Amino acid sequence: MFLEDIVSAVDERVKRLQPVEAYLVNQAQAMPPVRSLSAALRSYDTGMRIIAECKHRSPSKGWLTESYDPTGQARFYQESGAVAISVLTEPQFFAGELEHLMAVREAVGVPVLRKDFIRDPVQLYQSRAAGADAVLLIVRIIDDPSRLRDLWQTASALGLEAVVEVHATAEVDRALEIGAHIVGVNNRDLDSFETRLELSREVAQMLPSSILKVTESGIRSIQDARDLAALGYHAALIGETLMRGGLSLQELTHAAYR
Repeated sequence: MFLEDIVSAVDERVKRLQPVEAYLVNQAQAMPPVRSLSAALRSYDTGMRIIAECKHRSPSKGWLTESYDPTGQARFYQESGAVAISVLTEPQFFAGELEHLMAVREAVGVPVLRKDFIRDPVQLYQSRAAGADAVLLIVRIIDDPSRLRDLWQTASALGLEAVVEVHATAEVDRALEIGAHIVGVNNRDLDSFETRLELSREVAQMLPSSILKVTESGIRSIQDARDLAALGYHAALIGETLMRGGLSLQELTHAAYR
């Protein structure tokens, strides 16, 4: 299965990182304070905030743009009203690079989320050392609940905020049990790659009001954003639609904040 291939490739990269773990720990601990993603998501009393994603390739859709300039894209996102930037760093399947995140972090003044498949603490040290303000923790790829908790706690100890991502209603309890403050609901089925906004509608009813809620994938119109904001979602993470130019971020932020 596709997800298994990604996880296998990630675990190989983790093995190559482990010999330099002590160096990454020192680098991470020397970094200045992060920019708060949670503060950015609470920056408006009503409406939907946008986390705009820099993404070169999708395994299911192929190349999203012929000319990929993540720093230019990130600046444009910030100027257009995005409250945070997500950067794909997975190299094998998404054509991402950690250097993309580092460059974006230097180019913008909003929080930067590392979008990758985190399975080991060494990736968290690497993320913090590279300048990430937040990371993604995907429940589906971390089978052991105690391991998920350890990763979340390690991220918190480093100052990183974690978006704990679920792909099914059955995963919500696991996210809440570790104490997640930010829960991402990814509407994309990891087996079929189809998107289903109904998942965000179902999960909205399961999340306490104290949780910062982020809906991901499949938001293709201003009305989608408004509908999900009405259900209590603080933000939408949008990548493919913005990269392909299928939705105006200026129009979306202008309308969705009202």
